[in-house]
Amino acid sequence: MQYESERIEYKFQMIDDIYKEVIAFANTDGGVIYFGIDDKGNLIGIDNVDETYTRLTNGIRDAIAPDVTMFVRYVLQDNKVIQIEVAEGSYKPYYLKSKGMKPAGVYVRQGTSSVQASPEQIRQMIKESDGDSYEDSRSLEQDLTFHAAETAFERYGVEFSVEKYRALGITQNDIYTNLALLLSDQCHHTIKVAVFKDEFCTEFRDSKEFGGSVFKQFEDVVDYLALCNKTVSTIKGLVRTDKQDYPEEAIREALLNALVHRDYSFSGSIIINVNDSKMEFISLGGLLSGLSTEDIRIGVSQPRNKKLAEVFHRLRLIESYGTGIRRIFKLYENCPVQPSIEATTNAFRIVLPNMNATDAANEDTPATTGKSTAAITPQMKTVMDYLAEYGEMTDEDLQELLNIKKTRAYLLSRQMNENGLIDIIGRGAGKRYRLK
Repeated sequence: MQYESERIEYKFQMIDDIYKEVIAFANTDGGVIYFGIDDKGNLIGIDNVDETYTRLTNGIRDAIAPDVTMFVRYVLQDNKVIQIEVAEGSYKPYYLKSKGMKPAGVYVRQGTSSVQASPEQIRQMIKESDGDSYEDSRSLEQDLTFHAAETAFERYGVEFSVEKYRALGITQNDIYTNLALLLSDQCHHTIKVAVFKDEFCTEFRDSKEFGGSVFKQFEDVVDYLALCNKTVSTIKGLVRTDKQDYPEEAIREALLNALVHRDYSFSGSIIINVNDSKMEFISLGGLLSGLSTEDIRIGVSQPRNKKLAEVFHRLRLIESYGTGIRRIFKLYENCPVQPSIEATTNAFRIVLPNMNATDAANEDTPATTGKSTAAITPQMKTVMDYLAEYGEMTDEDLQELLNIKKTRAYLLSRQMNENGLIDIIGRGAGKRYRLK
């Protein structure tokens, strides 16, 4: 007599649990269910074979998604037992339609039991079945709405309807993809913006997190950053000139670059840091293999999320040939301090200098001094004015002058020294600072 095992299951009556067993075998290594035998291996038999057979075949077809019937074979034994042979499926995870593609609806075989799959097991099954492309993989969340996307498409005069979902990449086999999740109101990825008082981004002035559809995030963040983008007016003679800290188009392009090219398989947020001298955009996901930051700067474009990029292109939010970064540098061509881009294995950063802060520093620093062209912050200007009047200062003087702590004073003095603004004389209690 055979016993229940990882690949053998006995059932003596028709209950809904049988669908969980089919799902577990299809999601694992396959197996056989004997219907009409109790869990001790005793033959019980089936009273109404025809009716039971019909209920089983219809139930397995209707209760489980995706369609698992091609991996299920039925064998009638002596008109008493139905043998259900389940092969390992090729489009895992299989799940109860009534529960969805979540632990409550996905089962795997563990020893002699069929148990709920963990979220990590579900993600791994999706990755193995769908490949490494995040946007093409099936979304774990299937209860999605698209109010923000509908509004965005309508605003830009592009049709958005259920009939277009497949062509856009929103659905595959009537199942929502991760691209759909990004466009949906339920998107769980976010953008975090922080405004700081100091150059080293340690003292918060304000912070906010933006969620929802990537369309909503884009519009909300653009509006918020506009509040951080001050306008400085200068008057020369009878002519008044107004100039913003950052070109609006540069902010827009840097934000779009972060949204379209980030690696959404990571759960972390896009980070935007703003202070008086710069605005930096940090997104998860380094450069694709074979590309360098110089390639990106000259306009080479290889989107990580091709279908998301195509959606933004359809709405004319981005160009199709990677002109965004080139456009940013073009906007800064007459600025003494240029934008910078940096890539690590898992992150990408672009820094936009504050044009007004750069201009002010450039005007305040004579070309003959040989000082660095890096932006001089208001704190640095205060220190330089003090040293110009009094000749030198101590650590205690610096902390008292700027009302900062010892660590912040150390970092500021080191940066000013590296930028060629001050000399550091001595060490410890006898340390002094003087102008270069």
